[in-house]
Amino acid sequence: MDINQARTFLEVASCGSFIMAAERMHVTQTAVSARIRTLEQQLGRQLFVRNKAGARLTPAGERFMRHAATMVQVWERARHQVALPPGREDGISIGCELSLWQPMLGEWLIGMNRDCPRIALRAEVDSPARLLDAVHDGSLDLAVLYNPPQRPGLVSELLAEEKLVMLTTRPDGQMHADAYVYVDWGPSFAANHQAAFPELSSPPVSISLGPLALMYLREVGGASYFRVGMARPYLDAGQLFRVHGAPEFSHSAYAVYAAQRDNPTLDRARACLRAVAERWKTM
Repeated sequence: MDINQARTFLEVASCGSFIMAAERMHVTQTAVSARIRTLEQQLGRQLFVRNKAGARLTPAGERFMRHAATMVQVWERARHQVALPPGREDGISIGCELSLWQPMLGEWLIGMNRDCPRIALRAEVDSPARLLDAVHDGSLDLAVLYNPPQRPGLVSELLAEEKLVMLTTRPDGQMHADAYVYVDWGPSFAANHQAAFPELSSPPVSISLGPLALMYLREVGGASYFRVGMARPYLDAGQLFRVHGAPEFSHSAYAVYAAQRDNPTLDRARACLRAVAERWKTM
């Protein structure tokens, strides 16, 4: 089998559809079907049950998942090792979602460059779903995400426990729906927010980045949810106030990586992330 067959298998298993897998891999559905058919012939087992709803793994497919992920991860690791720039003895790749790049990813890059100068670094910012896919298929060594969903073969290591609290610019601690700003803190927050505030499902202002929403709120006024650490200076200065009776939501950051054999470089990268997270808790 070739590595594209393993990648295609993992993609179909992830999205549960040959059509969606083809779109995400930028190939035709015929190519996806041909790769899976060839793989099933080589293994002598049916890996997917196809129906109108999509594709689901057979028991043989479930057993093959771990092996396919390992094969792709080993290939990516080998590819990165062969392509190392001169003077570097190893490499590490990391991704994070948009709202975590500053300060966590930025400080991690600075710390790794200072403490591990012979390790090549690659960093990217993307959506949580795409980052999880990249860790799963081995094209990223680890990702930093808020409240990631569990995936077979991936480890989620808690870096920092954080809370989202509703704050307002009104000293009386009141929130008015016509001045509410919705901040997109991810799928988990969206589900909790909808359950707690169905009347705020169509807010007048929606912003996808916390710092931008904070700047807007301070200038225009209103109420919104923010990380406690981000808002603490404004709370202490009396510029923002807790909304009375508003629920708090968990919003913890995790390092996600593949369960695998010993990898000293990954261990050093994780240790650096933990050190950054300890400082981040006080921000």
